[in-house]
Amino acid sequence: MSDDTPAPRIWDAFLTERDRQVFKTSGFGAKAGFGKRPALLVIDVSYGFAGDRPEPILESIKRWSNSCGAESWDAIAVIKELADGFRAKKLPVLYTTGQNREDGWDVGSWAWKNTRTGESLPKPTQKLDANAIVAEIAPQPQDVVIYKQKPSGFFGSNLSAYLTLLGADSLVVTGTTTSGCVRATVIDAFSQNFRVAVAEDGCFDRSQASHAINLCDMHAKHADVVPASEVLAYIATLADDLFPNLPKGSPAAEPPHLRLVSSA
Repeated sequence: MSDDTPAPRIWDAFLTERDRQVFKTSGFGAKAGFGKRPALLVIDVSYGFAGDRPEPILESIKRWSNSCGAESWDAIAVIKELADGFRAKKLPVLYTTGQNREDGWDVGSWAWKNTRTGESLPKPTQKLDANAIVAEIAPQPQDVVIYKQKPSGFFGSNLSAYLTLLGADSLVVTGTTTSGCVRATVIDAFSQNFRVAVAEDGCFDRSQASHAINLCDMHAKHADVVPASEVLAYIATLADDLFPNLPKGSPAAEPPHLRLVSSA
């Protein structure tokens, strides 16, 4: 490969020749660059979307209707490396997951497009809550957990206010699903003028085509889609005193009248 030949991207196999020419001449896909004060945002990496163990998706979805299968666990290993790297540099790590009433009344529009939505509601015999963040990347005391009910981590939540309180100017987004909650969150962050990077190998989706094409579209218009190694190399250059007001205590306990439900 010559120095001026672009490296292959995951979405290349899904693009037509017309698409390639459009991207080449339109100006989209420019590198925006990282922000000066980045925060890591982990979207909905729960048992409901990853399953409880690495296994092929067609097996996993028999028990976890929203599971993205074995690819989830490849991404989880990457997310752990990123989260550990951010914490080592005293940079913020934030998570999102879902939250709903026990009776499921406020599931609302999620039930309109999926016949198995009710399986995501907690059951007395269920050993693992579908929206509990997987133990391998469980939030630490200094991390922030955002509870939400719709795709974007910003919609109806305190995420924007917390990023302002921290003084973050940019986000590195990981998690699931690439085509759903990740993309919705990225677009809202972009709309609020945050610089956004998406860690490509730290995201996952139940559909291979949706995963690739949504990474392509975000990279074209809303974010820099980069490997986690590039993120880690960048944060290694940052000072470790950029966020003196990071939380120090444990995340607040879940309100007793609320339970979690899948939402990506």
